[in-house]
Amino acid sequence: MGRLARTEGLTDVQREILATVREFVDKEIIPVATELEHRDEYPTRIVEGLKELGLFGLMIPEEYGGLGESLLTYALCVEEIARGWMSVSGIINTHFIVAYMLKQHGTQEQKDHFLPRMATGEVRGAFSMSEPGLGSDVSAITSKAVRDGDDYVLTGQKMWLTNGGSSTLVAVLVRTDEGRPEGTAPHKSMTTFLIEKEPGFGQVKPGLTIPGKIEKMGYKGVDTTELIMDGLHVPADRVLGGATGRGFYQMMDGVEVGRVNVAARGCGVAQRAFELGVSYAQQRHTFGKPIAQHQAIQFKLAEMGTKVEAAHAMMVNAARKKDSGQRNDLEAGMAKYLASEYCKEVVEDAFRIHGGYGFSKEYEIERLYREAPMLLIGEGTAEIQKMIIGRRLLEEYRIQG
Repeated sequence: MGRLARTEGLTDVQREILATVREFVDKEIIPVATELEHRDEYPTRIVEGLKELGLFGLMIPEEYGGLGESLLTYALCVEEIARGWMSVSGIINTHFIVAYMLKQHGTQEQKDHFLPRMATGEVRGAFSMSEPGLGSDVSAITSKAVRDGDDYVLTGQKMWLTNGGSSTLVAVLVRTDEGRPEGTAPHKSMTTFLIEKEPGFGQVKPGLTIPGKIEKMGYKGVDTTELIMDGLHVPADRVLGGATGRGFYQMMDGVEVGRVNVAARGCGVAQRAFELGVSYAQQRHTFGKPIAQHQAIQFKLAEMGTKVEAAHAMMVNAARKKDSGQRNDLEAGMAKYLASEYCKEVVEDAFRIHGGYGFSKEYEIERLYREAPMLLIGEGTAEIQKMIIGRRLLEEYRIQG
């Protein structure tokens, strides 16, 4: 492990977990990641290895069979995994968000039913807010649920589900207007439903279709899908928390920790890009010496290393803030914004250091160059983060009187 992105104050257990994950990444992920990514192949063997390590239950409480670890431990593991292949960290992230939402907001029956099997990876989670044409405007959701006896009937189309095909449990945000007066704020008319399904594509249960994988420029291997509900019956006891109208707050709580995760992914990808850049710069010779000895390259390496270190520090701070029980939307927004932007810049500098070879699929940096842009969008765009940050700063620094 290099000098950069170290985390002070970790327990022996945390250090042991991270060392195990890093060894797994170096031996089982990095050697096969580029080949699998180019084939857009789901990393089945890697996922099975993560199950054996217990990572699907990392933050699930011990009483439900998980490891009961902190958000910081989880984020540092995600950083390591993303350093190997960002798509694998995405497979874990959506699962983790659903498990977190269940832990924080689920009924006791929902926790007892789902969390033990989520801890082992038997049940795999996905979640969905977005819709075609929705973008960042969550209040414009049109998918809806209507009460029908002991069930709700869901109709609508959702978009951008990571793990949409491979998951067996999907947390879906839809509109429920039952019993609410006209003019009720949109975010108070939303409900999260827990939909159980079979893995795969096509009609996976009556009224529910997963059309197939969306073709993407990067972030391959992991399945990203649509979800179409057409008269889908969901039992009333699968409303997250047991009451309608709370879905927006539940999802935002999940996305808040998800932003720490995306920041961690940015840190991991940036670290790998730095490793590739600093290694290549010492091997490639021009004008009779390694290009690392040219000042122009040293300047790039200096900027890259500084960005890796800064992003890691902000990500760790945001995770620790949440673990302490404090509000962390400001810190999470800042960490996600900075880490994703810096990741893009560090990857591009490593790409430039590689010269023409960076454009070749033979070199790993080509894959990273296509993966980094997803982080600028996932869990809220840079513009959304800046809106959140700006509003929170005005709250904190409001002029009195």
